[in-house]
Amino acid sequence: MSTTKATPRSPAPKLDPAAIIGLPQNKRRRIQPRTAGDWAVDITIGVLIVLTLAAVIYPLWWVIISSVSAPRAVATGQVTLLPVGFSVAGYELILNDSRIWTGYKNTLIYAFAGTAVNLLVTLPAAFAMSRPEFRPRRIIMFLFAFTMFFGGGLIPSFLLIKQLGLLDTMWVFILPGAFSVFNMIIARSFFETSIPEELRDAAQIDGLSYFGYFFKIVIPLSTAIIAVIGLYYFVAHWNNFFTGLIYIRSQELQPLQNVLQQILMANQTQQGGSTSVGQTAGQAQEFADQIKFGIIIVSTLPLLVLYPLLQRYFNKGVMIGAVKG
Repeated sequence: MSTTKATPRSPAPKLDPAAIIGLPQNKRRRIQPRTAGDWAVDITIGVLIVLTLAAVIYPLWWVIISSVSAPRAVATGQVTLLPVGFSVAGYELILNDSRIWTGYKNTLIYAFAGTAVNLLVTLPAAFAMSRPEFRPRRIIMFLFAFTMFFGGGLIPSFLLIKQLGLLDTMWVFILPGAFSVFNMIIARSFFETSIPEELRDAAQIDGLSYFGYFFKIVIPLSTAIIAVIGLYYFVAHWNNFFTGLIYIRSQELQPLQNVLQQILMANQTQQGGSTSVGQTAGQAQEFADQIKFGIIIVSTLPLLVLYPLLQRYFNKGVMIGAVKG
């Protein structure tokens, strides 16, 4: 009966981290310990980041805590980091006004419908401008860019809106601003740099037309740019104050920004003139401050909620067209 000796297993070789990441033998160096200068630079950068963050966040935080603090505490400068004398009287007075809810409804309609129309017009135009085989694109692009630098002015625009029958209608918020050359250029850059041309060749071999290629391939691959320019359009519609001021006369069609401006102006008029029974001028001033802080929060809260949901797309959106090759 023959016996075989088991050969001893050799120890596993130690892995060189420099070799793992592919560094040549002559460039492999030991990791140097951090010096006091490195720590000083890191601490300085950290302090600057914290100070910048505080400078950005604190004003918004102060408005929030002031809107729920006692009016007299805000007027006397007692509010710094936390609310003093919790009070929601300003919000009650604002939200009990039926014009607020009408303005919210109108603004939501204008923002969502306007953004849908904006995307429906902008994306096909950007796709057409990104195709090199579309020969007139340079001339059309020049005409588009011309409108970014020259306009007819307010009076011709008002006369045009009146002749088109859009005066004092909801369509004045949607149709005149349906197309943005700036956003079209951003979308065009995305299509040119982020959609491989090989996809068009493969789609052409499979028999897809330009419409099929656009809707079945380009659009599903463009969620980042759609989210970015969609948010740009939505914010523009939400903050649109000038259109309602110039072209709208009916109170039922006023957007939220104009309604809030009317409430603020009415309160300031009451503050400067007559006051209610038992209300002094100082109390009227405190009441005006509460109204202002509440209006700021009411008008910006939806955007503050919406932005974090789309923030992840901005990492891609801000890099559109930045890297060539």
